[in-house]
Amino acid sequence: MTDKNEVSSFSNNHLINKDTDGIFVVVPAFNEDKTVGSVIEEIVKLGYKVILVDDGSSDNTYEIAKSSKSKYPDNIFIYQHVINRGLGAALKTGMTGALIHGAKFIVTFDADGQHAVEDIVKVCKPLKDGNAEVVIGSRPFEDMPNSKNFANTVMNIMTYLFYRTKVKDSQSGLRAFKAEVIPKLNLLSRGYGVSSEFIREIRRNHLKLVEVTITTIYTPETQAKGTNAMVGLKILFKMIMDIFR
Repeated sequence: MTDKNEVSSFSNNHLINKDTDGIFVVVPAFNEDKTVGSVIEEIVKLGYKVILVDDGSSDNTYEIAKSSKSKYPDNIFIYQHVINRGLGAALKTGMTGALIHGAKFIVTFDADGQHAVEDIVKVCKPLKDGNAEVVIGSRPFEDMPNSKNFANTVMNIMTYLFYRTKVKDSQSGLRAFKAEVIPKLNLLSRGYGVSSEFIREIRRNHLKLVEVTITTIYTPETQAKGTNAMVGLKILFKMIMDIFR
């Protein structure tokens, strides 16, 4: 009879390979119990480590994440905010956790199922090849619902006007960083404004940026979240306040 711990150890060790070693995927989650389990387990099955940040969820996100961790105890690390602090705060918690665990590369990845796990290798490749310090996964805007297309286009324009950095998708949730650049990023926004702050910090620190095209999976759930007109106005207000800080 094979010991249960031996099976678990073999399963987790089997997931480690030279292509994924040192890559930690930070997954912020707020009330994502419908998708969080499948998302983080799909990531782990490809060999990556996951930092799951439960941002004060009121549903079963935390319990489902713990269930996934029980299957992959060496590959999933869970952090929890007692209250909902916002996307920016969750990403900061997750990136700090990844550094503590020895990450060489850090990827941010949404928990709602809109990203394809196969795109993780695409955003990491320019980093590993030495061609970039930061990579943004750009969503094809022509595939977006009209309201999302408009809101994200406006945010691209505003991000350029405020931070003088032209990018195809300033609000993308799929990004990759060399671990050593993370401490240089001065991220203040607790909410969705963090996406534009990343662009500001890339410019301020003169970081080498590459963009790669990624796949986006649109469902009723993913369309209901992210950057819409109201979120865009809040981000714009924050950007204006930054000027007068």
